[in-house]
Amino acid sequence: MRQELSLNLMDTHAGGDVSRIVLGGIDPLPGKTVRQQMEYLRDDADGLRRLLLEEPYGIPEMSVDLIVPPSHPDASVGYIIMEVMGYAIYSGSNTICTATAVLESGLVPKEEGRQSFMMESPAGLVHIEAQVHDGVVESITCGGLPSYIDTHRATIHVPSLGNVTYSVAYSGGFYALVDATELGFHLTLDEEADLARCARAIVEAIQAERGFSHYTLGDVGPLPFLHFMGPVEQVGDHFYRSRSATYVHPGVICRSTTGTGTSARLALMHHEGRIKPGDRLETVSLRGSGFIGEFIDTRREEDHDVVENTITGKSYVLAHSRTVVNCEDPMVDCGGLHHILSDGHD
Repeated sequence: MRQELSLNLMDTHAGGDVSRIVLGGIDPLPGKTVRQQMEYLRDDADGLRRLLLEEPYGIPEMSVDLIVPPSHPDASVGYIIMEVMGYAIYSGSNTICTATAVLESGLVPKEEGRQSFMMESPAGLVHIEAQVHDGVVESITCGGLPSYIDTHRATIHVPSLGNVTYSVAYSGGFYALVDATELGFHLTLDEEADLARCARAIVEAIQAERGFSHYTLGDVGPLPFLHFMGPVEQVGDHFYRSRSATYVHPGVICRSTTGTGTSARLALMHHEGRIKPGDRLETVSLRGSGFIGEFIDTRREEDHDVVENTITGKSYVLAHSRTVVNCEDPMVDCGGLHHILSDGHD
């Protein structure tokens, strides 16, 4: 009789980006820290990411977040982020979704009003502030990774586009930042396919020409992200808004503007002298959803002005499910998966 293997999942979304939270069904992973557990999945057990982001279970536009035990005593939970490009050490939208899921699942008891707790990402501790009203998680504010500008207004020749001006920020991954208007875009939903093609050409040209190194992390891989920037308008005291779109290589335009994309924008606006501590920027996606980034402060580290920031957004629960993993199904590749799946009795 075939043993049934299954995963306990909660599907959520923030700004339109779906994050599939894995709450149970995976055996404890080797590694003393969340970062080491992420590296184990990346190097030895990539089957979970591929299973849930590929047919028949998922699509590349989704993300997966695996709940794991934290290693830091101040953290309530740990989580590992999986995307089409691989394993991000941090993501704003995934953090907002995961924080909502741990509250809705009871892993962190919900408290009416404003409550704070810590989660451990592969990048380290993340401070979470949740606003709960009548038992509903109305918003999550999380600390964005300290962000800085690596490159300001460089030019690269892209065969299908000509010369393109771009900046590069680090905000949890390296982002190419380009002016959407200069490339002929208005950042409307009907442009989504063209935005993806344009971004892919620019990212591949940058990857072919140069690499990037973080001042403490070193080589974190080829540049995987591009952020299209619309015009910035001031809509209130210390409050700005801009249409935006984030691309993840290869081939995905995110439904939301992404938290790390918003952090990258804050770093660029600070570098260009356009915002001050306490200012907020709302980035608005092709679908009209938004995240709000707040510029908190800066510090100087190894010749970089590093921007401290927070990201605020709302996540919605889409589904609770127990997903059956049938390795006899020819559409399912269980390679890199057998040794981490528990027997379904979590």
